[in-house]
Amino acid sequence: MAVETFAAIDVGSFELGMKIFEFSKKGSIREIDHIRQRVDIGSDTYADGKISYKNMEELCRVLREFTRIMKSYHVEKYRAYGTSAIRETDNTPIVVDQIRQRTGLEIGVLSNSEQRFLDYKAVALKTKDFEKIIEEGALILDIGGGSIQLSLFENGKLLTTQNMRMGVLRIDEEMMEMEPKISRIRELLSEMTEHHLETFRELFLGSKKVRNLIVIDDYVSQIIQKRAAYANGGESGHNTSRLEIAQFNKFINELHSKSQEELSGMLGIPEENAKLMYISAALVSEVAQMCKSDKIMAPGVTLCDGIAYEYAQTHKLIPDTHDFVGDIVSCAQHIALRYNGREDHIKVLEKLSLEIFDSMKKMHGLGARERLLLRIAVRLHDIGKYVSMSLLGESAYRIVMATEIIGLSHSEREIVARIIKYNYDDYEYQDDKHGHNMNEHIDESELVIAKLTAILRLGNALDRSHKQKIRNISVSHKDDLLIIGVDCEGDITLERNRVDRCGSFFGEIFAVRPVIVKKSSVKK
Repeated sequence: MAVETFAAIDVGSFELGMKIFEFSKKGSIREIDHIRQRVDIGSDTYADGKISYKNMEELCRVLREFTRIMKSYHVEKYRAYGTSAIRETDNTPIVVDQIRQRTGLEIGVLSNSEQRFLDYKAVALKTKDFEKIIEEGALILDIGGGSIQLSLFENGKLLTTQNMRMGVLRIDEEMMEMEPKISRIRELLSEMTEHHLETFRELFLGSKKVRNLIVIDDYVSQIIQKRAAYANGGESGHNTSRLEIAQFNKFINELHSKSQEELSGMLGIPEENAKLMYISAALVSEVAQMCKSDKIMAPGVTLCDGIAYEYAQTHKLIPDTHDFVGDIVSCAQHIALRYNGREDHIKVLEKLSLEIFDSMKKMHGLGARERLLLRIAVRLHDIGKYVSMSLLGESAYRIVMATEIIGLSHSEREIVARIIKYNYDDYEYQDDKHGHNMNEHIDESELVIAKLTAILRLGNALDRSHKQKIRNISVSHKDDLLIIGVDCEGDITLERNRVDRCGSFFGEIFAVRPVIVKKSSVKK
């Protein structure tokens, strides 16, 4: 049976990790090696904004060793990503270029939302009864070096995902200034995190209880798994990654009076990791207390697992077991609700806009990812009114750019923000803003934004009154006309006028003019 060998590399804040996988033609993934090497580039970045020369040397040395290991396994494909420690440096392009020049590896830099989405994918695809867990209610706590991510699920739907800049390395940097004993860390950390967690609870939890807390991290997860296995009599299996909260709190209390050296010996981990493990455990305890969880779970996944699953999904090497696109849309939907978006208008606008998009595939040449960006733009298109009724476009743009949407890169979020802005404001080609000649360079994203803006404007025009008069449409192309046949209720004079008004920009983008043809009246 033919297999494909794949390497996933995580250039993390505190350590570098690489996993080697085998993908079979039958849709299975098998991990065959996991290499980890400590290189603390995060402390440099969070303290000084740059990676030190010494750590850059060590980083490249380890990556060269990774390439040697990849060759020994005859790795055919790889993906390598940097996270917050590289993302937050003052000279990210220089760091990435140096890595390429000195190791031959192409390193991508993940936005926070992309990184957390890969972690989440690994949990969803590796946890046997994930759908049942999120149906019961769950919160994924993803602890990184620079920040933590809280992703809340209710009734099987992703409600929100929020990032907080209090990762273990960032907290450790602040703790070092105070030089507390291990016994004082938990108390200080509680004071540092209380305001952030209380705000999250007030905005998204209220009095609700979240039964399942799922932890992703580099330190405490392994301890949870060991304690869970011990609680289950040493038996193996997927349930051994689950621990009752009371058992976890008992474990934390056992650590409370230990020194860093004693923690290292007790847990069998390097002494330099002991303090970070304790900070991570204390964070878990604080979040568990906030959401009143019954169980804590540690699937033991890493970013490398998420990278591998993403690659396998993209290349159709494994079956889809969860609707990840639905999670992104659900997240956007709840953002819209937070800003009083009108669900009745959004529902009809999404239907109309997607029908226009789908009927024009040969004209716009866009794919599934652009279709998703249009759906998100539709969901968020009227959130600007929450801030200003007269500056809808600019207000919506600022909200979207300040709001993380899990699964979208920063550039994709900007595409969505600009589509929404130009739904209301005059279209402004980005190159024009910088005084460049559009004939010299046309950015692909500029074309995507222009095309999706034109489609959103047309869809919005078809429900200009927000009374959902037009329920169904059919779209056809004849000569220089885009003929929109509509089934409608009542008079559509306002909608006709708005379609005519947006026709000029639509024609500029697609070289056709949209016109409405009334097919029939639909009885109530």
